[in-house]
Amino acid sequence: VGENAKHALHAYPSQTVYSVKRLIGRTFDDPTLLEDITRTTYKVVNRTGRPVIQMKEQGLLRELAPEEISAMVLRSMKETAEAFLGTKVTQAVITVPAYFNDAQRQATKDAGRIAGLTVLRILNEPTAAAIAYGLDRKSPALSKILVYDLGGGTFDVSLLQIQGETFKVLATTGDAHLGGEDFDNRIADYFVKLYRQKFGIDISHVPRSMAKLKKEAERTKRLLSNAMSSELEIESFYRGRDFSATLTRAKFEQLNIDLFRRTLSLVQRVLNDAKLTTRDVDEIVLVGGS
Repeated sequence: VGENAKHALHAYPSQTVYSVKRLIGRTFDDPTLLEDITRTTYKVVNRTGRPVIQMKEQGLLRELAPEEISAMVLRSMKETAEAFLGTKVTQAVITVPAYFNDAQRQATKDAGRIAGLTVLRILNEPTAAAIAYGLDRKSPALSKILVYDLGGGTFDVSLLQIQGETFKVLATTGDAHLGGEDFDNRIADYFVKLYRQKFGIDISHVPRSMAKLKKEAERTKRLLSNAMSSELEIESFYRGRDFSATLTRAKFEQLNIDLFRRTLSLVQRVLNDAKLTTRDVDEIVLVGGS
């Protein structure tokens, strides 16, 4: 789970599961899900209309529901908390994107139950972010907070009204198909194209090569936060051949400009829904793994 799983991705692409948040609580015929699973290095199959992750374990075929994968993550977090606190943890408040529907929220509750937790409440992530940043303790005065949450697989934005410890959600929206992974995919697609132009080989359907590329794409993206360009270098990328290339921040922005604009259009939608303007916002909280 976590970093250990990320490091295993390039060696065991079909056995490493990621972005399960995009699967949980969805039906298999969901168009968004069908598009997402074309990019996963692991196999997702249809079982009674629901997505199930299929993999081999010690030569045997194993199938896991998205809730079971999420439960593994929650169980790991539970163990971490217990080690830190020195006591058993049996209850939890679990956060979800603000726009999660009832099925996705229930599936998240089920994951908590599988992990051995009593789920006290499902809390919207923007509200949790505001609490985590201590915005409930800053001032007793009425304030309006915009929470811009760009996560690994999802994006949501909410406008909160806070007075003391009282939170009121004025408006919220989001996109379950917009997150750091989409930026990584744009980078990966760009390098797939470069590799095809240079060597005449399409590696987009080679799981191990794509797993290595996705990992490097994420690393390259993070480096561009503080640098104007970044070098991508992958040893034994395809059939023993190394691959290296450069990505500039300008090129990264060009590849992803429509994604940035999508986030800003959702910010504007929230302001419109609340019948407010940017001048009415007292603070902006930027959160998320991207």
